[in-house]
Amino acid sequence: MTDPKIDSILDEGNRLFLQGKLKEAIIYYDEILNENPLHLSSLNNKGYALSKLKDYENAMKCYDAALQTFPDDLSVLINKVSSFRKLGNFSKALSLCDEILKNNPNYNIALYHKERILFSMGKFDESILCCNSILNDYPNNGDVLFDKSCNLAMLSKIDEALDMLERAISQGLQYKIKAKKSKSFEKLFDNSRFNSMVM
Repeated sequence: MTDPKIDSILDEGNRLFLQGKLKEAIIYYDEILNENPLHLSSLNNKGYALSKLKDYENAMKCYDAALQTFPDDLSVLINKVSSFRKLGNFSKALSLCDEILKNNPNYNIALYHKERILFSMGKFDESILCCNSILNDYPNNGDVLFDKSCNLAMLSKIDEALDMLERAISQGLQYKIKAKKSKSFEKLFDNSRFNSMVM
């Protein structure tokens, strides 16, 4: 049963959230949670707003409260993974990703987080396997092509890294800028092929 009053409060909170007015949005989510402390969307959205404000501890409290009632909600689980990642708690983020993927092996959003977590942990070969899984479904995903090229660069597989970077850049010029700023490509700053690609 949906409650039209709660729906309109939630819509207003979400509208403010999308405008980047995160603190104002939280006031609306709290208004709903005062009435219904287990309202899933309000807990999840409040957590997401808090994480955008870098208040990961309170964001986690929202996610945990939501998961007590809705333990399999993928949106909440992914937001929790994201907060663990931003906190630098890669082992917890990775085990939660693995838990999600056990029941949803082709859930690309979880794979995307996992490949980035593995990269941060220096597990470049494993990260590439996740990238490959996503690229099987979305061969032109520029973010994943770029991440795969970073992994290959870290493994000193320079030609493969540059081939992959070229594919990423063909999806969007923003990857030229990212490559110039990325620590992964530092050792290629004097490589002529790299330089001609990012100029």
